[in-house]
Amino acid sequence: MPLSFDEALDAILLQADGRSGVPEHIALEQALGRALSAPVGSRIALPPWDNAGMDGYAVQRADVIGATRAAPRVLPVLGMSAAGADATALPWVQQGTALRIMTGAPMPPGADAVVRIEDTDHGIEQVTVFDDRDATGRGNVRPRGEDVAAGSELFADGITIGAAHLGVLASIGARTVAVYPAPRVTIVSSGDELVMLDRFDEVEAGRRIVSSTSYALPALLRTAGADIRTVPLVPDTLRAMTDALAGALDDGCDLLITTGGVSVGAHDYTRDALAALGGRQTFWRARIRPGGPIGSGTVRDVPWLGLPGNPVSTLVTGSLFAWPLIRRLGGHAGHRPLRVPVRFLDAADTPAPLTHFLRVIVSAGADGMPEARLAGAQGSNLLRTMALANALLLIPPEVSRAEAGMLFTAILLPDVPLMTT
Repeated sequence: MPLSFDEALDAILLQADGRSGVPEHIALEQALGRALSAPVGSRIALPPWDNAGMDGYAVQRADVIGATRAAPRVLPVLGMSAAGADATALPWVQQGTALRIMTGAPMPPGADAVVRIEDTDHGIEQVTVFDDRDATGRGNVRPRGEDVAAGSELFADGITIGAAHLGVLASIGARTVAVYPAPRVTIVSSGDELVMLDRFDEVEAGRRIVSSTSYALPALLRTAGADIRTVPLVPDTLRAMTDALAGALDDGCDLLITTGGVSVGAHDYTRDALAALGGRQTFWRARIRPGGPIGSGTVRDVPWLGLPGNPVSTLVTGSLFAWPLIRRLGGHAGHRPLRVPVRFLDAADTPAPLTHFLRVIVSAGADGMPEARLAGAQGSNLLRTMALANALLLIPPEVSRAEAGMLFTAILLPDVPLMTT
């Protein structure tokens, strides 16, 4: 019996259990997008010393309490603390004195507050303070260890390393980091009607069509962190498909993905070829549209994911299933598609009792609620609509017509940044 969407996703993700690969140490500069294979802690505190949060004057709080323009406080200035100054060489700020200080510069001993320069006369040898607001609260002082305490854990196993992570890791001296390897993914596509761009003259002659997914699917899966290898287009014969799959497995991969050949057509040989190689099928078909003819299993102890060959179906199932599977194989803690509640602004018929995924454009409504509009016509052959969409609107099986104003769940497409004009 075909599985529901969530059942299919759970079954596919189960294929990744225990398959994250042997961790490796790589240079920090190469770690963007990889998943940490072990928690990272810090030996040092950040910031390493108390420092100023404002340009101004380091003072003792008691010296500026009650300062107003009518009754200012006048303090001699002992010198200056600039960013990069040696904290041990700074003069002691005793009662009744001040030290000029710049944002980020170390606090001098004795001082416990920073008066903003805007609340003074900018004095050089002595400063006149007109306002005591900085004598309360933290007094514009950033305490040592406010961001990171020495000996604390910074990031957990499975965290995906982003740009800010790189900055933090560099700040604590992590020249290398331990990460899970990028999954090696081999894509095998079949179809006698398909050609690559070097044979576009046959497309213009009306004899073939471009294998658009040979370009789109690898690009999508690279954004999941996969190391992609593609096999030349395979003819629609059982022997050719069996040989192509055997060659892909012999070359080594962590995940085998096929596109096409998983339906019930006369030239759909993928499942037979897998069976000839000793493959085991976990499930075949899901109660979704587009993308119903999808399969999952293992062959020679390598996970296999069979995506439908229709271009839109390939990319929809690639986003919903292959992308999360690759993320999990790569050791990423966050791997399931993000689902957000949205208000639908259009209308669409979904009469079949399936979970439908409509290509939509999600944006913020005037009231802050995310809103979804159809990206265009929803035919499964209309790839341009997929390119215009930034999310998939999930219409549950019990809804036969989605009306404007109804609330649904949208699954954000993993490779599309949410931006606005």
